Amino acid sequence: MDLDQLHTFLEIVRLKSFSKAAQTCYRTQPAISAQVRQLEQELNTSLFERLGTRIALTPAGKIFASYAEQILSLRRNAQDAINELERVPRGELLIAANEATCVYILPGVFSEYKKQFPNVQIHVDRSYGARVVEAVTDNLADFGIAQLPIREKRLEVALFHTDEIKLLVPGGDPIASRRSVTCRDLAGKPLLLPKTGTTRTRLNAWFEPVESQLQISMELDSTEMMKRFAMAGLGYAFSAASHCKEEIRSGKLAAVSLAPEPMIRRLGLIYRKDKALSKAALGFIQVIMEQAGMPEGAPAPPRNGQAVATS
Repeated sequence: MDLDQLHTFLEIVRLKSFSKAAQTCYRTQPAISAQVRQLEQELNTSLFERLGTRIALTPAGKIFASYAEQILSLRRNAQDAINELERVPRGELLIAANEATCVYILPGVFSEYKKQFPNVQIHVDRSYGARVVEAVTDNLADFGIAQLPIREKRLEVALFHTDEIKLLVPGGDPIASRRSVTCRDLAGKPLLLPKTGTTRTRLNAWFEPVESQLQISMELDSTEMMKRFAMAGLGYAFSAASHCKEEIRSGKLAAVSLAPEPMIRRLGLIYRKDKALSKAALGFIQVIMEQAGMPEGAPAPPRNGQAVATS
């Protein structure tokens, strides 16, 4: 067996799909299936069960998945250790974050990081909510960007960005001129809500007093769709203010604070406490804190690969 086969196998496990794994591995599905057959022949056992249209790991598959993860982790550690011997950091960093964070928050961070570490490749795993935390905890990503609070004790958490969740309405809407709205102001009005995630959970709590009067027009999983649909008059949407600066500046949208208290969103950089941090990783922490302007009371980046407890 080779490392590529192990990577393919773990992608199938992660995505629970041969076809999806074929896409992420940039191979055809028959090629993916052939790799699995080769592994099963070498191990003399079946690794997957077919349950109708679904697949699941066999008992042997579960055991092998654990060892496969360890082998690939050792491979990454070996590569990182070798890279540390070089004067100029090399290698790769995998960042797990949702699409909106990648589009509106991280471009400046990535640009500055590439200037300082041109030989380090940045890969982005577009994940959402709990999946970001899971990717970092399972050591599938080096860093994650997630909305706080995060209570996973195995992770370091460093606050690096704050903004406000606001109501988005078309520029000409009567609500656009208001400084704030309460949940009762929106009872019975068409709403565009995020499908899942921390923001949806917080909005559910905010709307609880008028839950029986809610009129949910659509549930969406894209900030861009939220904005476009709000501009088209399909409903009132909710988004971080930092995600719609251009639309607000042009007058296409207006952003109104939620009352009685503003809904503040806090983003944290997360990574494993027990992870040995390479120079490239330490550099990423430094850059993201400098680009964000480290908030008062936030922890200093760790030195010499030693993590400083912050959570």
